[in-house]
Amino acid sequence: MDKYIAFAFFLMSLVSCKGQIENAANTNTQDEIIEKYLKNGAWNHHYLTKEWNEWINKGIQADSTIAYLWQQKALPFWKQKKYSLAIKYYDKAVKYDRQRWLSRLAFLKCVFAKDYEGALTDIKTYIKEYGTILEQDHSLEFYMGLCYLQLNQFDKAFETLNQNVKAQEIEHGTDWVHYLDRYYLAIAYYEQSDYVNANSELDKVLKQYPGFSDAQYYKSICLNYLGKKEEAMKIADIGKSNYHMGKTFNEDSNIYEMYPYQITWQWNVLESSIIK
Repeated sequence: MDKYIAFAFFLMSLVSCKGQIENAANTNTQDEIIEKYLKNGAWNHHYLTKEWNEWINKGIQADSTIAYLWQQKALPFWKQKKYSLAIKYYDKAVKYDRQRWLSRLAFLKCVFAKDYEGALTDIKTYIKEYGTILEQDHSLEFYMGLCYLQLNQFDKAFETLNQNVKAQEIEHGTDWVHYLDRYYLAIAYYEQSDYVNANSELDKVLKQYPGFSDAQYYKSICLNYLGKKEEAMKIADIGKSNYHMGKTFNEDSNIYEMYPYQITWQWNVLESSIIK
C-alpha cells in the first residue's frame, strides 16, 4: 500500500510541476507581448494617436487576456470624455486582473465619468474583497464620500468623510491629513447647515493650503450665514483674487476634469448673494 501512496504522490508532483512550468511559460509569453506591442509599439506614440490603438489591438489579438493591454486601450477614451467606451474596455482589464484595476476603475467613474452610483458599487466591492487602498493619494473612502455628496446623501457623506479624517489623524497625526480630505469634510458640514464646524474645518484647510480659493469661497458663505457679512465679503474678495491667480485644486487629474465642489463661475453668484 505504501508503494501505491508514494506513486500517487509522485504523479501529483508531476502534475504540479507541469502546471508551474505552463504558468511560467504563459507569463513569459505575456511579458513578451507587452514588450513588443506596448513598450516597443504603442509607447512610441502619443496615446491620442491612431498608432497607439493599432499597436494595442495587435497585442490583444496575440493574447486578449492581458489586463494591462485593455487598461492601456481604455486610456485615450477617458481623456477624450468617451466614457462609455473607456468603461467598456476597462471592464476587460478588471476581468483579467480584478485586484489591480477595480479600485482604479472606481476612481475613474467618480472623477471622470461622474458615474457615482457605479463608483460606489465598485468601491464597496473592492473594500469587501481586498480591503481599502489609495488611489491618487486618497483612500477609497474619500471617493466614497465624494459620491455621496454628489448624490445629495449628505448624512452618509459626512459619516464617511469624518471617519476617514479621524482614522488618518489617529494613524498619522492631524498635520498628515490631505487638505482635500478636510475640504470635503467641511463641505459635508456645510451641506448639513452646520456652518460653525464647516468654517472651523475650512480654517484648517487654509492653514495647510493658504490662498486655496475654493475653501475661501465656502468660508465666505459660512460667515455670511453666521451673520458676519463684512468678514464674508472680505474673504470673498480675497478668494476671487486667489482664484484668478490659479490657487485652486491641484490634483493631477484636474487638467482633464473638474472635481466636485470646485468653484469657477460661481464667484459672481457669491458676490450677489452676500450683498443681499
